[in-house]
Amino acid sequence: MSGADAELLAVAQEVLGRVWRDGRHEVATALRTADGAVHTGVHVEGSCRRSSVCAEGVALGTARGAYPGGEPLTVISVVSVQIKPAGRFRVIAPCGVCRELISDYSPDATVWVTTPDDDEVVPMRALDLLPEKSRRAW
Repeated sequence: MSGADAELLAVAQEVLGRVWRDGRHEVATALRTADGAVHTGVHVEGSCRRSSVCAEGVALGTARGAYPGGEPLTVISVVSVQIKPAGRFRVIAPCGVCRELISDYSPDATVWVTTPDDDEVVPMRALDLLPEKSRRAW
């Protein structure tokens, strides 16, 4: 992981370490946009599960709100973390909805995921997380 992406990981861990609450705020995301700015988001669980919002969506919305109206949102890199048992942070892959969202706005963004077989943290292109994704012109 590059120094810039290691910074994103540290930011996501700091945010989650500060706000974590079991069943409420279990995931944090940090992303970097093309202008170098870092934006964060925290998973917000609702009492009706459908009302919950993922950390990646919150971070994307925050980033979009920071950009001028006519300028496209370009995300360079995304890191999401969750706290596992024994207080250990773990890089996690976005859910299917968030994969769609990230790839809709920045198909070439680097998304860090943990491999299921050996727990290695690896980069993936957002669009590659969704094989055969239909492309919509925004």
